Amino acid sequence: MTPIRQALLAAASTIALSGAALAQDQCTEVSFSDVGWTDITVTTSATRQVLEALGYEVEVDILGVPVTYASMDKGDVDVFLGNWLPAQESAIKPYLDKGTIETLATNLEGTKYTLAVPTYLYDKGLKSYADIAKFKDELDGKIYGIEPGNEGNLYLVSLTETGKPLEGFEVVESSEQGMLAQVARYYPQEKGVVFLGWEPHPMNANFSLKYLTGGEDFFGAEGVVNTVTRKGFKEECPNVAKLLSQQKFTLAMENEIMGKILDDGMEPDEAVLEWLQAHPDTVDPWLAGVTTTSGEEGLPAVKKALGL
Repeated sequence: MTPIRQALLAAASTIALSGAALAQDQCTEVSFSDVGWTDITVTTSATRQVLEALGYEVEVDILGVPVTYASMDKGDVDVFLGNWLPAQESAIKPYLDKGTIETLATNLEGTKYTLAVPTYLYDKGLKSYADIAKFKDELDGKIYGIEPGNEGNLYLVSLTETGKPLEGFEVVESSEQGMLAQVARYYPQEKGVVFLGWEPHPMNANFSLKYLTGGEDFFGAEGVVNTVTRKGFKEECPNVAKLLSQQKFTLAMENEIMGKILDDGMEPDEAVLEWLQAHPDTVDPWLAGVTTTSGEEGLPAVKKALGL
């Protein structure tokens, strides 16, 4: 081999190594959106704690659903674990069609999301969206939703327009906590209340609830929750993408952790860690083939860091 060829190969190797190091350096930080729902707070906390144990720096921003997707479209947010389908289908579809957001995996199955009522109201005949108008006086003309701008709220607001089944009703927008506080006030007196309900959530254990029929065109029946990422993330961060693609949650897991937060007053990170320590094998399939940022095997590093 000539000296010139040797020099060229050496230079090429140096450039390749520098590029690999740069690519690795570019993927030591990961950003998430948490829309403020307790279930997404739980799954995001679990993911963040695992990633930090692997050596990543993780940033979590509290953003509404529309802002989350707009931020991912611009490349300002990497990952969102709360793409509820079919309820968010219309909100995310333009970005999926454009290719600026990509679906990486389904992380939860068997979800419910639609209007709910206490069983005592269901037993009185409020069993569907079509029945709500008959109970307008008892409901004080109000339907309780979650945070302003949420796509579920927007759908309900659309049903209050002229000629629609909820004409004349007010959709009260506040937050998950504010909505459930209102339900908790009415429930002991068996007063009329209709609100956005979903599972997983400890509301299903704290109250005897029934989900109304009639909203399937928007909310669907049972659904799924997907993990979505900004365009190019899985190519730039294949190790993190591997973790995220293997991460599966269960209704039981989320209900239990959410109960610790909402019923027992635990901080989300503390509640998640306590649950994981009681169920240490949960992370095993998540971390198959996943490494730390320094290239070591990920599973033992995570178990050591989290005390699993």
